[in-house]
Order: sequence, then structure tokens, then C-alpha cells
Amino acid sequence: MNDSIVIIPTYKERENVKAIIEAVFSQPKEFDILIVDDNSPDGTAEIVESLQKIYNHQTTRLHLLRRPGKQGLGTAYIAGFHYAIEKGYDFLLEMDADFSHDPKDLVQLYTACAQNGADLSIGSRYATGVNVVNWPMGRVLLSYFASMYVRLITTMPIADTTAGFVCYRRKVLETIPLDEIKFVGYAFQIEMKFITWKYGFKLQEVPIIFTERVRGESKMSAGIFKEAFFGVLQMTITSWFKKYIPAN
Repeated sequence: MNDSIVIIPTYKERENVKAIIEAVFSQPKEFDILIVDDNSPDGTAEIVESLQKIYNHQTTRLHLLRRPGKQGLGTAYIAGFHYAIEKGYDFLLEMDADFSHDPKDLVQLYTACAQNGADLSIGSRYATGVNVVNWPMGRVLLSYFASMYVRLITTMPIADTTAGFVCYRRKVLETIPLDEIKFVGYAFQIEMKFITWKYGFKLQEVPIIFTERVRGESKMSAGIFKEAFFGVLQMTITSWFKKYIPAN
């Protein structure tokens, strides 16, 4: 069994899922993959099942977790974390199915944790400026200033607080009370970084270039941004009255 697994949530990603799986498996470092599918009506899960027959001969490299319906990004990742921890993986990576995250950057994220001492490595769009391709200027500004807002409120020492391309050491996810994570949308990524940091784990940003999806439909909405804006305030105030005991 490999020591690392890439968790990819999907909902209506039939146009991307085969290609993203093939791209991850083609990297010089071997990663296993877990697809967490929320009962996609377009047959995404069925495509994954057909690929399992190809990739899962001697060992299980391609895993599929099917959920009964669309329940949000955060709950998909938490379900994936529980699954991967139970299977014994030491490094758990998150990425999108739509190629906005370049599979070639997976090795950098893994190396930051496995060799360079990070507990959480973050594929950062803003560590060295603004590295975003094919986004309209309005969305670039919204994302950039959202990260600035989160840094201001939480005082987290990272540039890309909303990034969804990350690698966790297993011990981080065993320490964090995952079932107490409140947010399910855009704010989920902020909350996970914030709690990881509050528990005293080491965060490291890895510069990447983020590219907007070409195929399929975006899941971003005004409600997701609203959750993040007000959720950050609530999360930070709540943290003032809570103890975070660092893991040994």
C-alpha cells in the first residue's frame, strides 16, 4: 500500500473524472486515489467503477466512496479523511477534480510534509504574488481580499487561507475533532487550516498556479462566500474560549 492518498470529491464531474484519475496516477511518485461522489446524476461514479477494474488488479489504488446525495464539500472531505485514516494512510491530500489544481504539484505538497517537516502543506495561489489563470478580475480580487480578510481576523500567518489544494500528515487529522467541524462550503478550508494552526501544527505554503476549470460546472455560489465571511468571525470569537492542546 502507498503511504499517501489523494481525496477528490465529485458531483457531476463525468467530463473530468477519468482524466484527473489518469493524471494523478501518471505522477513520478505513486499516490492512491479516493473519489468521494455525492450520487452524481451524470454517472461520475459509474466511470470510476469502470476504472477500478483497470487499476485495482494486484492492490487497491483507486477507491470509491459513494454517498446518497449532495451534502457539501466539507462533509465529503471529512468522510474521506475517516476512510483514509481507517485504511492506514500517513499523508492525505485534497484536490479538485476539474484540473484547477495541477496534478504535477502533488509531489511538492507531499514532499513538504514527508521530507521537509510540515504538518499541513498548502498549495498557495498568493505566496509569491497572484498566480491565477483564466479567472475574471472580479473573482481574483474577491478571492485575494477574502484571504486578506481571513488573515486579519484570525492572524493566521499564511497568504492563501482559502486554498483547497493541501496535504495533511495523518496525526493532524487524528488530533482535530473532525466531527466538530462546522462549515461545509468555502469556509471549510479556512476552518481546517485555522484549527490545525491553533493546535500548534506547522503550516507551510507551496507556491502553485491555479487554473480555472475548462470542463464541467463551477460549484461556487454567493451563499458559499456569505458562509465564509460571517463564519470566520464566529469561528475566531469561539476560539477565544477554547483550549487547544498540542499533540505530542
